[in-house]
Amino acid sequence: MIPDSDSVPKAYPLCFQPLYKERIWGGRKLAGFPGRELPAGIPVGESWEVTDRPEGVSVVANGPDRGRTLRSLMEERGPWLTGGLVAAAGRFPWLVKFLDAREDLSLQVHPPERRAAELGGEPKTEMWYILEAEPGARLYTGLKRGVTRDEFERRSRDGTVAGLFHVHAVTGGDVMFLPSGRVHALGGGNLVFEVQQNSDTTYRVFDWNRVGADGRPRELHLERSMASIDFFDCEPGLVASGFQDAGNGLQRRPLVRDPLFCIDLWRLAFGTQLRLDPGQLQVIAGVSGDASVSEGGVEVECVRGSVVVLPAASRAPVVSTAAGAELLVVRPGMP
Repeated sequence: MIPDSDSVPKAYPLCFQPLYKERIWGGRKLAGFPGRELPAGIPVGESWEVTDRPEGVSVVANGPDRGRTLRSLMEERGPWLTGGLVAAAGRFPWLVKFLDAREDLSLQVHPPERRAAELGGEPKTEMWYILEAEPGARLYTGLKRGVTRDEFERRSRDGTVAGLFHVHAVTGGDVMFLPSGRVHALGGGNLVFEVQQNSDTTYRVFDWNRVGADGRPRELHLERSMASIDFFDCEPGLVASGFQDAGNGLQRRPLVRDPLFCIDLWRLAFGTQLRLDPGQLQVIAGVSGDASVSEGGVEVECVRGSVVVLPAASRAPVVSTAAGAELLVVRPGMP
């Protein structure tokens, strides 16, 4: 339940400071987002935009809560922020990122809900929205038809398992949904917006025989991977939806409908407004164009690479654009 508005601060659009993560497979493309300055001299693979994890907690960058952590907001005003939607240990329900894959990521899997606890991990369902894809960029998702468990294990041990993965060529605007248990890898040349369950458990199956910063091969987790992979998940497709006319210069493309989150891509024509539903947590990410997000008398810019969080206590959130824009909107899931 959202607290009485007289007893808590007024809701407004929250922006957070990005947390940049060095990754062996990362690059420097995130510097192309407006207003970004990456740490010098390192491959930046991930920018954690909204995170409430032990490995990194977001800090508010604007408004009355500037300087406060997302963790403190969840502890003191959780229902105000999420409407009661929480992950394990009362944490913010989602982890929101941008990924810059200069090279292929490891072939990996996240444990499914039914096995995660016994494997000592957390389930992790996620979605990738491809912002940019270089010529030849690919996704590895699921298995080729006919692959058996025994063949997969044998080829994982002899270093040829990559040949068993289903491969998609991708372009900007493509979308892949990745439920826990779907073996996968993000291919090099992709710039991606990712929404995921609040988890950071990854079991590596194969890492292309690379070595880490210490000069040694990175750890693989074959036993736990074999216990997590859905071997009936063969050749999954990209999200096939198209844009639907929503009236008043708006178009909507539904991307994900899942108990963990729902995601839509909105296209706003010149000089239009998108009035979002009040009373629920929403995360807005700029894909293209120039827009602004308003709530509680506060307006923030939302351009390509921007991420804005609207608290559940919002009463009349509005997205406006003078020049046209495309935005991803993440909201609570449905059964």
